[in-house]
Amino acid sequence: MNMTALGLSWGRALGSQFHWRMLSLTFLPFLAAAILWAGILWFGLQALVDLIQAWFAQYQGFEQTGRIFSFVGLLALKAFVVPLVAMWLLLPLMVLTSMICITAFAMPSITRFVGNRYYPVLERRHGGSLFGSLWHSLSSFVIFIVIWLLTLPLTLIPPLAMVLQPLLWGWLTYRVMIYDALAEHADADERELIITRYRPALIAIGTVSGIFGAAPGMLWLGGVMSFLTLPFTAGFAIWLYIVVFVFTGLWFVHFSLSALEQLRAEQGIRIADNQVVAEF
Repeated sequence: MNMTALGLSWGRALGSQFHWRMLSLTFLPFLAAAILWAGILWFGLQALVDLIQAWFAQYQGFEQTGRIFSFVGLLALKAFVVPLVAMWLLLPLMVLTSMICITAFAMPSITRFVGNRYYPVLERRHGGSLFGSLWHSLSSFVIFIVIWLLTLPLTLIPPLAMVLQPLLWGWLTYRVMIYDALAEHADADERELIITRYRPALIAIGTVSGIFGAAPGMLWLGGVMSFLTLPFTAGFAIWLYIVVFVFTGLWFVHFSLSALEQLRAEQGIRIADNQVVAEF
């Protein structure tokens, strides 16, 4: 498995993305996430903005952020600092809800679609479960949010932000997606072996997808410029996240099932060789 395998799985994922079944998978996760976030923004956004406003006023946050924005040449954003911080704090929760909706509503269908279409003879050993998937997603997110909060000040330095954010999102995406990609076909031992063997490639897939995921994130943060258009920008950002995660799920499934097929072929060869040696 090398760059050729990454490129081949990417091409197959891109082709699968435009199949009507995969396009239809964006609807239900989007609807669930949109309803949830409509309630969060309606009932909680103003309270969060007021809380941040009070915190900034109490601890001289406006003066400090003004100096930072002036240093990086973005002083015009000082007027939007409170809603910008509010949206930035909500961004990981939006990504998490989009990811959970994909896990619950789309990944089983993606796995079946790819498995039936490209790997029909690959044995399904059912090494994962919905509960395991949700637990894996939530535990990964807890680790992610701690690291994300610790490195949040570094995002004001553009060169570091361009490196840190894709790597963080890439790690989270790989951690969540690989479990779901192999849940139906691989057993637990096979899943751990594939993760160990192909971790750099899996993180690379997650990182590339994280870069693609920066677009809806910027659109989401851009909603602070006008609260009147926020419902539309938020809805479109959620839909874009769903599309990105569906494609990412396809890419992970294509790559991981190919890796699983190769792993079992290697194991079959070793078993056959051992039998020959034993008979000899």
